[in-house]
Amino acid sequence: MKTIEIKVEGMSCQHCVAAIENSVGKLSGVEKVQVDLGKGTATVSYNEGSVAQAAIEKEIEEQGYDVVSSS
Repeated sequence: MKTIEIKVEGMSCQHCVAAIENSVGKLSGVEKVQVDLGKGTATVSYNEGSVAQAAIEKEIEEQGYDVVSSS
């Protein structure tokens, strides 16, 4: 299990939080998604054998947000 913190721009409300948590949470291999609106981050725990970090970032971008960086 790997956990990454992704810096996300463009979030402004609880709808934004829910959109990211729901869409990323549906990806196969993602165990947990926690979005912190105040910090502008999404913390994702996932199985590297099932889903790539790039796929997680792409899903966030497809929801209309900008991925700035991840660690």
